[in-house]
Amino acid sequence: MLSPNPIVKYFEKTADEFTKADLVRYIKDNNIQLINFHYLAQDGRLKTLNFVINNLEHLNSILSSGERVDGSSLFSHIQAGESDLYVIPKYRTAFINPFNETPTIGLMCSFFTKDGIPWESSPEYILHKANIALKEKTGFDYEVMGELEFYVITESEELFPAYDQKGYHESGPFNKTEDFRTEAMLLIASCGGNIKYGHSEVGNFILNGKNYEQNEIEFLPCPVEDAANQLIIAKWIIRKLAYKYGVTITFAPKITKGKAGSGLHIHTRLLKGGKNAMVTDGEINDVARKLISGYLHYAPSLTAFGNRIPTSYFRLVPNQEAPTNICWGDRNRSALVRVPLGWTGKGNMAKIANSFEPESESDFSFKQTVEFRCPDGSADIYLLLAGLTVAAKDGLLWENALEFAKKTYIDMNIFDSKNQNRLKSLDVLPDSCHKSALNLENHKEDYMKDGIFTADIIDQIICDLKSFNDENLRDEADKNSHIMEPLLSKYFYCG
Repeated sequence: MLSPNPIVKYFEKTADEFTKADLVRYIKDNNIQLINFHYLAQDGRLKTLNFVINNLEHLNSILSSGERVDGSSLFSHIQAGESDLYVIPKYRTAFINPFNETPTIGLMCSFFTKDGIPWESSPEYILHKANIALKEKTGFDYEVMGELEFYVITESEELFPAYDQKGYHESGPFNKTEDFRTEAMLLIASCGGNIKYGHSEVGNFILNGKNYEQNEIEFLPCPVEDAANQLIIAKWIIRKLAYKYGVTITFAPKITKGKAGSGLHIHTRLLKGGKNAMVTDGEINDVARKLISGYLHYAPSLTAFGNRIPTSYFRLVPNQEAPTNICWGDRNRSALVRVPLGWTGKGNMAKIANSFEPESESDFSFKQTVEFRCPDGSADIYLLLAGLTVAAKDGLLWENALEFAKKTYIDMNIFDSKNQNRLKSLDVLPDSCHKSALNLENHKEDYMKDGIFTADIIDQIICDLKSFNDENLRDEADKNSHIMEPLLSKYFYCG
């Protein structure tokens, strides 16, 4: 099987088909000596529990019953007296740890309660519940892929300097971190990540003798729960690789004033019968418009999951590519929701570019996605994708969705001076964690419908967001530039 994942190649089956017996066999046949359990906690960072395999009985126990962890040290809304949780491995997520000299398998885990049932407030399980509810209520399969943007920071070099803020798709030697990016891509792919491509992004500059280069790694659409795990593992791999090479990377939404910030754009699509349900005769259809309406309706509260730190709102400012207004458009990067170029043209481009290519007609409508553009690297990936799944479900079921889509569509640069009246007619995203929390309060019952989100986790997020006391921070930073830099440094390693 053509796959960069060695376990997939070994069994010649997809990861979804992995069983405990498969993993036991692979571990025995390949002299695997360590197993790592991985899971996400409240801070959005990957956690790890290491096991040495003592014998076959011990291995079976690890894979079958998992292990007990202190939930109150991972999530602040768990009471210390009820903190014990089980972590149970998900076999389909198995990968070979690319950094350990000792042969090691890593597995993403689910949380279970003392009664052996899924923990209702686990972000990973909330995403699972949201995915099931969307499928059951609409009949669609929901697929997602993310764009990981990040800066790599190295010692500055005099040779082949790049132009400031002109790094988009730059090649080496003007792009100094291309090799780092491609190595990270290969490692992510070997661990199960379905990578679409990688490239250098707009942001590049020199500051205090350091070279800052922005990169992006984009994934292929896949089932939403798998997409979440892939993004989480990818961030861990990029950080581990940076540490190995003695360089610094950051997913922070903003790292210095006046330079491009990093986002976590999320592309989505709906399938039915294995085909893209959002396209009819080469154009997006009412299914896509309903999906978009759901995103726009929930957008002010989705920031509570996707923009979780004060500096998130230094990126979401007017007149930049990061969105501020609640609207959508075709290929329009000033919009919150964008419908990217979707390979819907009738011409045979490959034939035109390659004269000896035979004539053929291909349908590339499966490539069409809808992009949600405001999240950033501070996001809780499970909860962000769960929130988007809820928004998608409710948009598809909303009676007024098409009317709302028509009202919020733009076909212009809304920041152009001649379009100011249109700009004023649009609602705006929150400009602080505090306002994001207020919007989450307003949508709390909607997220809790169908038993998806739980009150305790929403209340904790609201409390955390309000604790930043940043209601007027952006205005204060505009008046006093000294406020910004300490904050940018504080949240440099967010998510």
